[in-house]
Parts: sequence; C-alpha cells; structure tokens
Amino acid sequence: MDNITHTLTGLMMSRAGIDRKVPRAALLMMIAANLPDVDGIFIYRPELYLQLHRGYLHTLLFSPLMGLIPPLLFFAFKRQRITLWAWLFSWLGILSHIALDWTNAYGIRFLRPFSDHWFRLDMTDLFDPWILATLFLALAAPALASMVSSEIASSRKATPGPKRGWAWFALIAMLGYEGLRYTSHERAIGEMNSHIYNGVIAQRITAIPTGTGSVWKWKGIVEGADFVQIVQVDLTQQFDPTLGRIEHPSPPSPAIEAAKATQPFQVFAAFDQVPFWKATQVEAGTRVELIDLRFGSPRSPGFEASAIVDGSGAVKDARVSFGRR
Repeated sequence: MDNITHTLTGLMMSRAGIDRKVPRAALLMMIAANLPDVDGIFIYRPELYLQLHRGYLHTLLFSPLMGLIPPLLFFAFKRQRITLWAWLFSWLGILSHIALDWTNAYGIRFLRPFSDHWFRLDMTDLFDPWILATLFLALAAPALASMVSSEIASSRKATPGPKRGWAWFALIAMLGYEGLRYTSHERAIGEMNSHIYNGVIAQRITAIPTGTGSVWKWKGIVEGADFVQIVQVDLTQQFDPTLGRIEHPSPPSPAIEAAKATQPFQVFAAFDQVPFWKATQVEAGTRVELIDLRFGSPRSPGFEASAIVDGSGAVKDARVSFGRR
C-alpha cells in the first residue's frame, strides 16, 4: 500500500488505545507502520529495487527485530525507556504493514529466507481511495488535522474521547472493506472460471483491481497454452467471455534466449508473476520485452524488462523499467 495509508493506519492504531500504554505512541506507531519500506530507497535503481523491496524487511521472521528499531530510536533521541509494551505495539505496527501489502497485486515475500515465493491476494490496488477516505474521515472528524502535530509532540498520554471512537471505526471499517473486496475477488475468479476462452479451458485465471476504486470491477487475465486474453469483469453486469483482445506471446527464439541470459531479465523474471514475452523486429535487430501483465498489457506495458538483440545475438540496452498502469 502507499505510505499515507500505512501512516494513518499506524496513527489510528495508536488512538485506539495504544496511547494509554506508551508515551509518544502516535509517532512510534507511524514510524513502525512505515519502517519496512526503507528498502524503497532503491526505486531509482529498478533491478536492485526488485531484488530488495518487499523482501527481508517485510518478512515474518525478522518482524520482531524490526519492531525493536522504533523504541531504540526513541531511546537514542528522547531517552525514552524501552518497555515490553513499546516493543509489542511497534511489532504490531510492522505486522500491519505486512498485512496491508499482502492484500495487493504487487505481492510480498514474507517467508524469506525459507522461500522466495511472492504471496499476494490481488484484492486491493497499491493506492485504494476508499481506504484513504476512511482514514482521513477518522482523522478529521474529531478534530482538525493540524492537531496531529501537537499530539505527536506531546509526551502525555491521551485521554479517551472522540478520537478513540473514530479510530476504532476506521480500523473496523478497513477490515470490513477488505472482507468485501476478498468476496468480490473470489466471485470474479469464479465467474471467469465458469467459461472457456478461445475454444479451450484456461490454464490460469487472474483477477486484478482496475485502479478505479470500484469493488465490483476487475481486470481479468486469462492464460492459455499459446494465448493471453485480457477481459473486463463487472460483477454488476452479465460477463461476456468473448470480449477482450486475444494476444499471442512470441515463440522461443535465439533473440529471446539471449535476452533471458542477461541480469535485468533474470531479476525481472523472478518478480514477474504473469509474464508475457514479446519480440518485435526493429531497425537495430529484435526488441525483446518481458511484460508483467498485472501492471499493463502487451500493447501498453507497465512493468517490463526490455532489450535490443542484434543479428549477431549481442544484447544491447537491457534494462528494467516501471511504467504507469
């Protein structure tokens, strides 16, 4: 999820009662809820970013150690005593980050170092307007947003009041909303699985949030032996499996094999969960693309690895790039 969502989730957890147990709980929880994304500093180095982001700093095994960092920072800069409550609640903030990241299509490798498998529920987009709206409502309803700064600066424990009730409202509403999206996602998968495509049964079905914020609309990706079909699923309407463009991935070729051997393609292949190979003849040779269909389409790629392979088999300009969905 985006870091505003993580930050406000940590704040709501603090207001829900943690601030009665730990001084400066709001700041503690907001730091903890964002801490795993420290590995995002490599965003401008795409290959390194894909290798590190949502890896070891997002794992269940290392989460208790991650939970120690915010209390240690408070001890180092504020001389605030490290308590069991501070560590437990900080750990809870770390786990909230992992849980939210698990729900979206990007995925998370939370079983490292035992497994490099990407776990993902495909329920929510990286940016969900309804979750943010709920959190901002809970922030603004009891007081002006400017009061957050004074709450962070205060070392006194907060007293129960409207903020506590609104915090519980936000957290419960988020859980309910995630449950609704999970149910809708399962319905979309079931609807797609009940049809055939291009005359055959699909080998794999994927449903991805559309980015519109709609609970009922999904981007369906149907994979066959030699084709991919991207369809729009709207659970409020009759589903038509014949709609959507059928695309055929490029067959294996020396150019594709040459591109596969490069580091950018190997790194991206380890990340790509819905791969599509595309080879196009260009003036300099063959342009090879490995596209992740979760974040684009064969005609409009988002996340991809690309390279130019000349007639001699030499690979030029191999790179990983992040486009827009």
